[in-house]
Amino acid sequence: MKNLFSVSEKVVLITGAGQGIGRNLAENMAELGAFVYCFDIKFPNNIPQNLIKNLFHVNCNITNIKKFQNRCEKIFTKHKKIDVLINNAGVTFPRTDNDMYTQKKWFDTMKINLTAAFTCSQIVIEQMIKNKKGSIINITSINAELGFPNNPAYVASKGGLKMLSKSFARDYGIYGIRVNNLGPGYFKTTMNKKSWENMKTRKMRTSRTMLGRWGNSEELVGPCIFLASDASSYITGHDLYVDGGWLANGLSAN
Repeated sequence: MKNLFSVSEKVVLITGAGQGIGRNLAENMAELGAFVYCFDIKFPNNIPQNLIKNLFHVNCNITNIKKFQNRCEKIFTKHKKIDVLINNAGVTFPRTDNDMYTQKKWFDTMKINLTAAFTCSQIVIEQMIKNKKGSIINITSINAELGFPNNPAYVASKGGLKMLSKSFARDYGIYGIRVNNLGPGYFKTTMNKKSWENMKTRKMRTSRTMLGRWGNSEELVGPCIFLASDASSYITGHDLYVDGGWLANGLSAN
């Protein structure tokens, strides 16, 4: 039982791991002994010394299917397995004026948030099938459940990603592959910088939570490790929300 939550020596691929939530997950999982491959197009200058041996930067635009597949094949050849894929890469382009939401914003959002998660999952699943085991964790959002304003592409992409997980869970459970969703509420990240710095918006969103605060990125690490580890070996097609009680809240505090 002592190794139930262990990710030591698991081979973990994380998209969008150059900054924000993805970066935090990568460094924490590497610190716990996982071999973590960070897929992104930009990275911080330095890797903490204690992580050099098992945290790797993979400069790759995940919309380039052939390049992503090539990188995955090399990782599988090296380790003979891929244990975990975390589809974390995401963008948001909210409407900033009173005009109609543009098609460009729609397609740019869908390309990263949904289509790339689909293609990356398919490529990794091919490798996971060989060992009849694997965990895919899709980073969704409370936007997958609720209608938030001025950003239809983000809301639709996260809702689509939620259901993509359930579809893949159904199709590939027979191979021992589990697919689950990890849905953050509001966290202080680069993506939410404008909302955090706007005191009115910050206060309003804080009041929607039961815990009366925004989340810290470290608070996603535990739930992610749970879904990546054998502790969740009989869980698939599930939505795990880390939102301070936002979705369950009937009335705001004020």
